[in-house]
Amino acid sequence: MSSTAAPTLPAEPQPLSGVRLIAAAVALALANFVVVLDTTIANVSVPHIAGGLAVSPTQGTWVITSYAVADAISVPLTGWLAARFGMVRWFLISIAGFGLFSFLCGVSRTLDALILFRVLQGLSGGPLMPLSQILLLRIFPKEKAGVGLAIWAMTTTTAPILGPILGGVISDNWSWPWIFFINLPVVAICAFGVGSMLGGFETRRVKARIDTVGLILLVLSVGAFQIMLDTGREHDWFDSTWIVGLAIVAAISFIAFVIWELTDANPVVDLRVFRFRGFSFATIAISLGFGAFFAQVVLTPLWLQQVAGYTATDTGFVVAWLGVFAVLLSPVAAGSIGKIDIRITISAGILWMAFISTLRAGWTADVDYWTLAWPHILQGIGMPFFFVGLTALALSSVPMKDQTSAAGLMSFLRTLSGAIGTAIATTAWDDSTASARAQLVATMNDAGGAIYQLQQAGLTLEQARAAVTRIVEVQASTLGVLHLFLAAGAVFLIAAAAVWCAPRPKQISMGAAH
Repeated sequence: MSSTAAPTLPAEPQPLSGVRLIAAAVALALANFVVVLDTTIANVSVPHIAGGLAVSPTQGTWVITSYAVADAISVPLTGWLAARFGMVRWFLISIAGFGLFSFLCGVSRTLDALILFRVLQGLSGGPLMPLSQILLLRIFPKEKAGVGLAIWAMTTTTAPILGPILGGVISDNWSWPWIFFINLPVVAICAFGVGSMLGGFETRRVKARIDTVGLILLVLSVGAFQIMLDTGREHDWFDSTWIVGLAIVAAISFIAFVIWELTDANPVVDLRVFRFRGFSFATIAISLGFGAFFAQVVLTPLWLQQVAGYTATDTGFVVAWLGVFAVLLSPVAAGSIGKIDIRITISAGILWMAFISTLRAGWTADVDYWTLAWPHILQGIGMPFFFVGLTALALSSVPMKDQTSAAGLMSFLRTLSGAIGTAIATTAWDDSTASARAQLVATMNDAGGAIYQLQQAGLTLEQARAAVTRIVEVQASTLGVLHLFLAAGAVFLIAAAAVWCAPRPKQISMGAAH
């Protein structure tokens, strides 16, 4: 969105206070939470969905892909939509659409219908992430704006963690449609809260034309790239003409998109905000950091359930610890903004997360509960300083009139980096496991003797061979995931270095309100 299309604020409304502030903040935070939650809640439910709809699990993964593509595409359009229809008005339209299509997903009885409604659910939900961020910053008094940012960051980081846990528990104990139906009461609370309390924060509408060419190129490039990421693993990546074709389409359409958006007078995505060095490097840091963080969020539950023998519920009791310090220290992270060089607290938070990644790399296949839990507990210490600080640094680096567009673009890149991190991590885990397996097999001592002892214990030859194979597979998979934890730590270090390429902001501005 160009600066001429950004929302022009009428007389600035007074921030909320007391109970109204708390209630409005909860409504906005829940909206952001439920949209981000839906990016991961279906991940562990794919086998249940595939069985219920009589399709293969591979076909069932399109339930995840369709939402991710639609969500990623709609996020950068937030600035234009907010300008065209009003910020609060479009928030209410989006949350209503998200609720409607959540219901229709739950009642779908064919895969085609479910995919269609997931696409519409993603298109509706995407704008809620940046809109909830900007509105949270507007309803808080200027001196407490960091608290609003902390609330938003907290829901953004905890939702993808809880998604697979909640999806697994619901699918195991109820039925898969309930992963969509649980959105409905949350949507009702959000719509009522925002509609009844935030009317005074509406923005003036600007009749800006839609950049049709830019929108088509955006849909084409993001869609092809996301589908490539989600289907690459099953098609053996670039050994497949399908994946090569998607890569070519994504690359050409992306280059055309960038050229068009930089030359169009009224672009659908205002890429010109990257001319601000602080925004560029803050976005690079948060993309790298979130990619590494999200890769760990995805890999840890997979390893616990597929290798360590944990159930979805047991896994939840491990990874849920991430949210403890993330919640407790979010106000501290927000309060430190503006008091010392923000780059110090950001890089400290990222470096702490890199250190915790090395702690994870000390796990073994028979690790006990608290050895698993402690890195999750401790990682929460760094998360608020990372997410809250980088968001503040990025928004402080662009003019106020461009901050809605900047927030949407940053949310888009964060979402996309999470998808890239997941695709790279899952593929690299397979490759690293295969490499570790080959090394373990080559160095095994007296495998025949182990099989003989197992036979003496009462196993058949086939059972003994399977037991030895399982031991090797468990160890190889564990070594593979530990290597990726170390790789994630290295990515965090690069992100920490990128922060220092951004200039120190002369003044901290954390949203379009102030």
